Amino acid sequence: MTETTPERMRGPAQGDGTSTPAPRRNGALVLTAAVVTVVLWASAFIGIRGAGPHFDPGALALLRMAVGTVALTVIALRRGIRLPSRRHWLLVAVWGVGWFCVYNLALNAAEHTLDAGTAAMVVNLAPLMVVVFSGLFLREGFPKPLLIGAPIAFGGVVLIGLNSSTKSGAIDIAGLLLALLAAVMYAGCTLLQKHLLSAGADATTLTWLGAAAGTIALLPWTGSLVGALQSAPLDATLWVVYLGIFPTAIAFTTWAYVLQRSTAGQTSATTYVVPAIAILLSWLILGEVPTPLMFLGGALCLLGVLVTRLRRRPAAPADPPTPAPTARG
Repeated sequence: MTETTPERMRGPAQGDGTSTPAPRRNGALVLTAAVVTVVLWASAFIGIRGAGPHFDPGALALLRMAVGTVALTVIALRRGIRLPSRRHWLLVAVWGVGWFCVYNLALNAAEHTLDAGTAAMVVNLAPLMVVVFSGLFLREGFPKPLLIGAPIAFGGVVLIGLNSSTKSGAIDIAGLLLALLAAVMYAGCTLLQKHLLSAGADATTLTWLGAAAGTIALLPWTGSLVGALQSAPLDATLWVVYLGIFPTAIAFTTWAYVLQRSTAGQTSATTYVVPAIAILLSWLILGEVPTPLMFLGGALCLLGVLVTRLRRRPAAPADPPTPAPTARG
């Protein structure tokens, strides 16, 4: 049963005025959730590097999602399961299969044939798609900070990608199409998730149901997973477990929390920070020193996302007109 939020029941805060206003608290929580999301998603690149050589795309996606679904079940049970309206069940299933099955398969397969830079450039078209289509179909409009910041951040991704692609040969067409499919899935599923959240779906329950649907759709790769588990070293398997718990269960929960409280365009543009953080983590964990071009690209990613978070200050209210003096007899 859905509980009534206490803050909605109360009037304006009373007392000595030292309590933190609710909007400020909520803004801090949304920012914290966004930071958790992008840091954990950036760390996924390290995990995939460790596990990818030992698991094919389907086996990797299945194990990651199976672990993630178990973790999400625990999270959902602790927070309370609130099922969406029955008329949305089909949309929830479509969203879950698209986001947690098709997207993962397409991205994993693309990264087997494309260099990391090219894959990142193509997949990161998705936030730009979300900005455009959320403005058109979700009536979020086209705020100037978002229209300016998102292309700047994408330019940073392009610089990072060009640096990673300089030594690559001819681009594999199949890999390019798979990366483009991943971008379309990313954008479409973000828009669909925002629609479901706006229709009243509980963020945690929605994430859990979607992950379960994606895991079920990945079951045809069970045989491949069994074979990979028998041959893969323990550290590679542990990397996949990490991917399931942190970049999947926790990060997608915080992503849903942010998406429910922000626009789809602004939320998706925030993920342009991911490449910059991934560069930093690769430097710290793998000892891969970034080139000056990568530093510049990362700085542009951060600048662009910062611009998208800017808000216009509301105009100061005009002074009320001075009432005309009343004639007295």
